[in-house]
Amino acid sequence: MDAGAEVERDPARMEPPDRSALRGVTRQALSVGIATSAYGISFGAVSVAAGLTVWQTVAMSALLFTGGSQFALVGVLGAGGSGVAAVATSTLLGVRNGLYALQISRILQVGGFRRLLAAQLTIDESTAVAIAQTEPRAMRRGFWLTGVIVYAGWNLSTLAGAVLGNAIGDPKAYGFDAAAAAAFCALLWPRLTSLEAGATAALAALLTVVLVPLAPAGVPVLVAALAAVVVGLLGRRRRDDAADGEVAADDNGGPA
Repeated sequence: MDAGAEVERDPARMEPPDRSALRGVTRQALSVGIATSAYGISFGAVSVAAGLTVWQTVAMSALLFTGGSQFALVGVLGAGGSGVAAVATSTLLGVRNGLYALQISRILQVGGFRRLLAAQLTIDESTAVAIAQTEPRAMRRGFWLTGVIVYAGWNLSTLAGAVLGNAIGDPKAYGFDAAAAAAFCALLWPRLTSLEAGATAALAALLTVVLVPLAPAGVPVLVAALAAVVVGLLGRRRRDDAADGEVAADDNGGPA
């Protein structure tokens, strides 16, 4: 996001943004928001089946508002785990949102109440739509619009799923579990334009698949994220070393 920060400081950002870019980010926000919101029906049904009341389920979506952590919490409770284990697992999976905030804070540059609101809306989908843009205003629109759509839709569909409960049958039969993931992958796929990015994504996916049956919920995601960070740091170090070599070659009038 350093490049985005440079754009933010550039006076040229005051020029009217490309209208097509704004229309594009609006379409992305709507598609991702609607798909993710629909998945809230599944959470509502699963949460009630795990033993939580309708209002406990609704409160969790309104306050916690991070689907992966919510599913992890009710999954542990539904399997007979303790409240401490459920909260710990949910917290592990929610750590990623703090990492997202490091990028989003530089995009939004807000304070006070708006900063608190932004923190609540910093989730996978709003972050992905924001960083997928190249123009600062489009980034901000993508974040806020996606976040608001997902928040409203997720909470309404959570209520619907909790009220209906098991009456709707298996939520996966309707494809709600795949819709959000498919929209998310479709949004990120075009950004895998380099060999390094593709290799990082493949490594993260492989680690997740291997660890899911073996590790507690949340741990595979953290391990995959750590692997991506390590690959990124190694790649940056190689680029820095290459740049230093070029500088040395220039200073000596030939190869170092």
